[in-house]
Amino acid sequence: MVGTSTATGRWRPVLHDTALWAALSAAGFYAYTDRAAPSLTLDLLLPLSVLAVAVPGSRRRPGAAVFAANALCAVGLAATPPAASPYLLALAALAYLLGVRGTDTGRALLLLGTCVAVDLAVCAVLAVDAVYWFYVLALVPLALLPAWLAGRHRQARLALVHGGWERARVLAEQQRSVAERAGLRERTRIAADVHDSLGHQLSLIALRAGALELSPTLSGQDRADLAGLRADVADAVGHLRETLTVLRADEDAPGTAPRGAFVDAPGTAPAAESVDALVRRAREAGVAAEVHREGEPPLRSPLITRTVHRVVQESLTNAVKHAPGAAVRIHLTHRDDRATVRVTNSPPPEGASPAAPPAPGGGHGLTALRERVQLVGGTLRTGPYGDGGYEVCAVLPDAVGGRRPSDGPYAPQGPDQDPGPLHGLADARRRTRRRFVVAFAVPAALGAVMLVSAALLAHQLTACVLRPADFAGLRTGRTSTELARVLPERQFPYVPDRVADDHPEPPGTVCAFYRSNGNLLEQVDIYRLCYADSRLVAKDVLPGTRRG
Repeated sequence: MVGTSTATGRWRPVLHDTALWAALSAAGFYAYTDRAAPSLTLDLLLPLSVLAVAVPGSRRRPGAAVFAANALCAVGLAATPPAASPYLLALAALAYLLGVRGTDTGRALLLLGTCVAVDLAVCAVLAVDAVYWFYVLALVPLALLPAWLAGRHRQARLALVHGGWERARVLAEQQRSVAERAGLRERTRIAADVHDSLGHQLSLIALRAGALELSPTLSGQDRADLAGLRADVADAVGHLRETLTVLRADEDAPGTAPRGAFVDAPGTAPAAESVDALVRRAREAGVAAEVHREGEPPLRSPLITRTVHRVVQESLTNAVKHAPGAAVRIHLTHRDDRATVRVTNSPPPEGASPAAPPAPGGGHGLTALRERVQLVGGTLRTGPYGDGGYEVCAVLPDAVGGRRPSDGPYAPQGPDQDPGPLHGLADARRRTRRRFVVAFAVPAALGAVMLVSAALLAHQLTACVLRPADFAGLRTGRTSTELARVLPERQFPYVPDRVADDHPEPPGTVCAFYRSNGNLLEQVDIYRLCYADSRLVAKDVLPGTRRG
């Protein structure tokens, strides 16, 4: 079955090209049988051979195929007598394929213009009648431009369908990637939650156990038990850090969510306790912590409130782990629509041991805290303070989406200040619309001008037709006034010079010319009426073509 489908796909283009060649050749064969004295070689075999090469050749060289079909149309102008080419249909079909298979709009328009220019040059060299100028200026562009525009439209639709399927494939891959990132974000969220809550509690327990070891009322066994308890807590903190390291293993992998992605996720908010309650628990664990306030910050966003809590909690945890016994000062300040949280600790006392030994893979607490602060529009600064101390300082807006401390004078961010990628997308759309106007409106306007010109010429040719029966009823000797009701409203203005030379006007007369029928693309007989002193003195039939 696979081999059969492959063979069918290989032969399908050949079958399509053969069917198209047969359809286009039918028009040429019909014109060949309709001619008075056709030439088998020039009027049938040669054009069909050209089409047999141009149709399959349009797959690789669509421009050359259009030029070959236009050459067949130009050959019709050189025939005796000239005739409208039956291969206009082939020209339109190959122009359509040029629009479907071509890519360069400028080169395609240049090719179409060249085809019309070649036909006009042939008309000028052969000095054909006006009706064939009309044929070149109206019907040839009408076969080229609309067909090419239809092909361009088809190409755009095919590209849109292909792009839609490609977009669907990309979206499916993105959905799988989103699911993977969601799992990684959950792992990161769990690690951050455990670090912020359980790690803080374990550090306080270790600190309290270390303080109880120094109590003078305990026996030696009690001190040994407390030392073992503190060691077990230290081991638990180490195991906890190892677990967090495993949870964060893929955190920095390419394509994963940032470490701060857990901010404001469901279930990650701390318990509903205030900063004062947090500090009170720290004091009960033996931390010398105190809070100082300047102004009462009217924080409107719960997310900002939770962020303040996290800053204080992480600062206390770091102080307990790295500077046990140090005094911790927490300054909460609010002014100018921003809140400042500044936590400082003094150096640890002489001989104080850390509540938990340092472990590899740590240091994620302040990194996650910095990202959390930045996500709500704030800034975080950490570093040494005083003589051996440490400081954590966060500057936060009073509401998410409000003024950002990193904005200098705290001016609100508007779309005009930071256009972002949407502005570039709008520019791309405007450029695409301009290219569309150039590619389609200009040819359409040119075609409209040609159609108007063709309509005017057709009106001129049909408004000067004198019916054969009316011509037969005209009698010499009658005045022009008496004949006015029978004659057309216009005279035929495009009498061929060769006809006038072969049939000179009678001396002393003024002649009027009329067409014998309304056929626009054929050389028809011309009726000539000659007047002397406003009376009809001669009526002649001038043949449209040379006879004999």
